[in-house]
Amino acid sequence: MMVFDVNNAPPERKLARLADVAARAGVSTATADRVLNRRPGVRAATAQKVFKAAIELDYLPEQEVYAAATPEPMRLVFLLPRGSNRYLRMLGDTVGYAHEHFAPLNAKCQVEYVDSFNPDALAQALAKHGKRADGIAFMALEHPVVREAVNALAQQGVPTVTLISDIANCARTAYVGLDNRAAGRTAGYLIARFIGSRAAHVALIAGSRHYRAHEERESGFLQLYAEQFQAMQVVDLREGYDDAQRNYEQTRQLLEQYPQLAGIYNIGGASDGVARALKEAGQQHRVVFIGHGLTPDTRALLIDGTMDAVITQSPMEALMSCVRIFSNLRDKRSAMNGVELARSQVIFRENLP
Repeated sequence: MMVFDVNNAPPERKLARLADVAARAGVSTATADRVLNRRPGVRAATAQKVFKAAIELDYLPEQEVYAAATPEPMRLVFLLPRGSNRYLRMLGDTVGYAHEHFAPLNAKCQVEYVDSFNPDALAQALAKHGKRADGIAFMALEHPVVREAVNALAQQGVPTVTLISDIANCARTAYVGLDNRAAGRTAGYLIARFIGSRAAHVALIAGSRHYRAHEERESGFLQLYAEQFQAMQVVDLREGYDDAQRNYEQTRQLLEQYPQLAGIYNIGGASDGVARALKEAGQQHRVVFIGHGLTPDTRALLIDGTMDAVITQSPMEALMSCVRIFSNLRDKRSAMNGVELARSQVIFRENLP
């Protein structure tokens, strides 16, 4: 039997205290506590000294120290209009399934839907989610209450990014989306070239002029016609609120009021409503039809020839641009560092991806 001499046993190891970690790192106890409990306000270099000291002194298990060294993911919210706009729904769905794309930027994203074309509802949603979010991306409405909500969030240190449609004269951080005047001019050019050099009637259907994007697309379209295609007469502009049934009704009325209508530009969403009216009237291959947003329904309309072209942008690229902007702000870089400007694509039946 072996006998141990307790008098010669090694002394028990003294457990390190927070003060010991602070002393080893050369910082105050309060600073060490702030670092190990993942509270802000400590420089990265100082935090690394504290983590190193905590590991060397075995103050915490190594995995806990590494967990403390990893910052909490950014909590980002995307506010999108509720409704039948399939491109916006596809954008929201992309937020849901693209978590692995956001992980390298240490971001956790969620999408929330608000009443379409309701500035009060949008302003309330901005204020509500701004209490917990580290950043909010949203499709803006031009309205004073929305501007006030954005400015209030900026004062609270919560950055906002406008997506698809911008807003003027407020403290939003950046805009991610197309050059909408250029998009409107592109649509006008395509319709005019498809129709040819003859005089013709053309109509526009917008979602709502409360969206700056829709107003700018209309402006670009009309400006191009005034400059280059005076033979084309824009006979009407109606609002369909991105609703398929309303777009259907507006298109039926346009066809009845203007029997020689030769072109339609759907500035907003719900192109399926326009297409249904054209098909019912047997005009789907006579009236030139241009719209926005490549979705399963507009893809099918391109294939069957009801739509002639779709102007679109990649939902994933738009979302990643928003997340990169918030990541830049978190890391004290310029907001647009490494963020590419949105690129528009014109899709025809012959070049469908």
